[in-house]
Amino acid sequence: MSVRRDFLLVMTVAAAAAAPALAQTVAGVVGTNGEAQSAAVPDLSGIWWHPSLPGFEPPASGPGPVTNRSRRNGVSDYDQLVGDYTNPILKPETAATIKKFGELSLAGITYPSPANQCWPEPVPYIYKNFAVQIFQRPDRLTMIYDQDHEVRHIRMNEQHPAKLTPSWYGDSVGHYEGDTLVIDTVGTKTDRPYAMIDLYGTPYTDKLHVVERYRLVDYAEAKEGLDRDAKENRRAPVGIDRNYRGKHLQLVFTVEDPGVFTMPWNATITYGRGSNEWPETVCAENTHEYYNNKNSDVPSAAKPDF
Repeated sequence: MSVRRDFLLVMTVAAAAAAPALAQTVAGVVGTNGEAQSAAVPDLSGIWWHPSLPGFEPPASGPGPVTNRSRRNGVSDYDQLVGDYTNPILKPETAATIKKFGELSLAGITYPSPANQCWPEPVPYIYKNFAVQIFQRPDRLTMIYDQDHEVRHIRMNEQHPAKLTPSWYGDSVGHYEGDTLVIDTVGTKTDRPYAMIDLYGTPYTDKLHVVERYRLVDYAEAKEGLDRDAKENRRAPVGIDRNYRGKHLQLVFTVEDPGVFTMPWNATITYGRGSNEWPETVCAENTHEYYNNKNSDVPSAAKPDF
């Protein structure tokens, strides 16, 4: 059964295309060689839409993410999340975990996840959000997602600290390589409920390492990723303007975690433009799960955990 949280977004949204600027000049950028430089970096700011479920676009080639064995009309059946436990990227114990979650879904049981229990979503799970809004500054970059006030902070041109305290979204540092924003994330919190990196229940360990590469691409180049998205995912008619032909934002990300995977793997998310509205969606405002006849296990604490 479909998860309540995602369908809070299925509403009529005005599709007003916003044409992004192609680049902005940022002074005082520190290059990877440590030298200060003045450089033109891509302007990735604004609202970007990818209303697809379960979300990841498999790569054009090479090892890719877990995908859904359950299909409807040729694409992933979001009402039955049955991860492909035969994917060669999976270690045997990882495959067994995914298979168990899939059996629950086939039995009509909506198993708990960060999304439907209102917990922070780690990278790359967080890409299931329909929209991301990016704010750029020379020293930091902020990403906010359209559901449940999820926010990521990326420090630019810095290193990960030698002694790293794990956190919900991990420690993210970024830099520009020409026209590409590169974000490196480690230190994602594992001591938490519902520790998974996708909707199929794929677990992760403290060795999780995610590298994101964001780049503005012309529609002709974006179309290949959009076509892969259409073949794999159910695409909701929310927010995005499917007739938009301007610059798209394509994310290519690599995931490695020797604790659960046999090899690194890649996937893409191809974002487009659309509505400039930013509706507030608060998961914990309605904690009753009509499909399970119980309340969600929303986060609570007697004192701050920071």
